[in-house]
Amino acid sequence: MTNLHKKYCIEVYDDNHELIDFNVQNTKGFNFAYDVVDVIAAAEPERRAMVWCDVAGNERSFTFGEISKLSNQAANFFLEQGITKGDAVMLVLKRHYEYWYAILALHKIGAIAIPATHLLTIKDIVYRVKSANIKAVVATNQDTVANFTLEAAKECPELQKLFIVREDRPGFINFSAEIEKQSTSLTRIPNDEKDPLLLYFTSGTTGYPKMVIQDQTYPIAHILTAKHWHNVNPDGLHLTVADTGWAKAAWGKIYGQWFLAAGIFVYDYDKFIPHDMLAVIEKYQLTTFCAPPTIYRFFIKEGMGDYDLSSLEYVTTAGEALNHVINLQFQEKTGLAIMEGFGQTETTLAIANLVGSKAKPGSMGRPVPLYDIMVVDENLKQAASNQIGEIVLIPKKGQVGIFSGYLRDPELEEFAWRGGVYHTGDTAYVDEDGYYWYVGRTDDLIKSSGYRIGPFEVESVLMEHNAVLECAITGVPDEIRGQLVKATVVLTSAYHPSEELKKELQEYVKKNTAPYKYPRIIEFVEDIPKTISGKIRRVEIREKDTRDTTKN
Repeated sequence: MTNLHKKYCIEVYDDNHELIDFNVQNTKGFNFAYDVVDVIAAAEPERRAMVWCDVAGNERSFTFGEISKLSNQAANFFLEQGITKGDAVMLVLKRHYEYWYAILALHKIGAIAIPATHLLTIKDIVYRVKSANIKAVVATNQDTVANFTLEAAKECPELQKLFIVREDRPGFINFSAEIEKQSTSLTRIPNDEKDPLLLYFTSGTTGYPKMVIQDQTYPIAHILTAKHWHNVNPDGLHLTVADTGWAKAAWGKIYGQWFLAAGIFVYDYDKFIPHDMLAVIEKYQLTTFCAPPTIYRFFIKEGMGDYDLSSLEYVTTAGEALNHVINLQFQEKTGLAIMEGFGQTETTLAIANLVGSKAKPGSMGRPVPLYDIMVVDENLKQAASNQIGEIVLIPKKGQVGIFSGYLRDPELEEFAWRGGVYHTGDTAYVDEDGYYWYVGRTDDLIKSSGYRIGPFEVESVLMEHNAVLECAITGVPDEIRGQLVKATVVLTSAYHPSEELKKELQEYVKKNTAPYKYPRIIEFVEDIPKTISGKIRRVEIREKDTRDTTKN
């Protein structure tokens, strides 16, 4: 069944076997749970679908046959509880294995799955329930999720059903126990390919979360993600480091990988400890790996030790731009270059260094053939070579892999699609060879003394210094220069804050990039604010600076 994906796409290669065209087909009435998972289960019921472990040492392995039956049982349970087509159900399941058959069950009955992070507060849950008219929640039995959900439910008459996994708890129905009572058979429930499949509240670096809708064809676009970027081995194990509440989990923990009949690996943990994850890669002989740049930075900065990573065949990254020095150091230790990619919750993989292409260290790569993409200036004219502009997507006829819209927010949708193109809000420049180089969010650009400075270009230089574990560059208002460049820095364990170190870092940036880019202000901190997806929340740093300035 490793060729099942070919039923749904036409791939065209050049003489060097580099992908140059990717067209989706056979989308009518498509449903991933029935047409992929159940089809593989019928043909190869014993084929490995998922290996799961947690930090306590618990392990479970699932075949496609088991996943298919469990999703049927979960679907029958949801139907019994009055969850039907079009109902919105929020899944707050961390990295628990129940997530996979719960979401497939929702796909099968035509309900809208809303993956969410376990870090939500009561206020966050109320906002989501009321904004998306959420009918039910399936919750983890860990952390504050259950208690916060119960409190939120008091303010939300829309929230009719509360389910919890792995235990009995007052106010909840035990999801794990109840699905065991259900039949493993399910009659297919038809759907239209344009029916909503997923709704994501984007983590966002500014403002309230947006509600992004993806339709039933969304998983097909991720064939390109898994095959041509992750380079998954159908007989191997792929790990994408992502909580299920983040859209990156859809990129790397289910759709494209299972389209290729590949096994996915799930490491269920709360706190990221570099050495623990390296040990997991070694123990389970993972073949492909995708993680945010932060993970690779910690691997390098904290030391990769004597771990045997020889099982790894291919590694990728997305979420933030990757410092090229980290890439080189990782390659020196493993022989593997980290292949970058770019996309959003609103899209699938949009720009990447694809399998078989020649990568440029530090570049996101080139637009994938699924999309028409360009960088434009403020007048929506294509930017000149090496000119910074915004990345926009020009929709093709029958475009898949692009979001259906923002739920109940036509003004935001109109703004995002102004001029007939989708505005990503991300800036980059394109070099003479067509490679895209990430600069930052449009609202993160710093304008100082007439210069336009992208945060990442300064962060990249700072990250090369041995003292810097993590950093964020922001602009601070200044009467003379407009803005000053500020660096918020987390130090490695071998260094301690001092005025001498500040000066050393400033001189380092001056020496290794244009002098006007150096941070005139440096603040040492214990950690940097991030979204659940690992993106730096520069807006939070800016807001803090504004409050501090006001106080003074």
